[in-house]
Amino acid sequence: MNNRPPNHEHIDDQMVKMEVNLDDISGEWLGYVMDVLFDAGANDVFYTPIYMKKNRPGILLQLLCRKEAINQMKDILLKETTTLGIRYYPLTVHRMERKFTHVETKWGPVTVKQGISGDNVFQSSPEYEECRKIAKKYDVPLKKVYEEVWRNAEK
Repeated sequence: MNNRPPNHEHIDDQMVKMEVNLDDISGEWLGYVMDVLFDAGANDVFYTPIYMKKNRPGILLQLLCRKEAINQMKDILLKETTTLGIRYYPLTVHRMERKFTHVETKWGPVTVKQGISGDNVFQSSPEYEECRKIAKKYDVPLKKVYEEVWRNAEK
């Protein structure tokens, strides 16, 4: 099943933000939890440092998902974190049109994701994983790969 939203511009009013405060969990566990949530179909997962009761440092784990995925995400959060409660917020997301193009570089093609509004490209972003693989394979700094993509994208 494809968990990704469609590429055309649209309003998605069937989203939920879920969040938990954590003050007793290892950083290694957090990385693992993020992977598990993404693998289960979370649209986004992010962490924010916070201060909790008694000035204890903690982490705010937030995730975005479809309403249909709430129970699956809840089960993961309860199983894989130390939380005793989860907050839910209905959320509306305005998703812009996306288009994928390929830019040729001296190391090979790189996919570039473009954000489109009307007929205007307002955002372009090279695919990180492809750039990372090129940087490692050819032993060049990642920033040089990005520079090459931007230079060739303007042609």
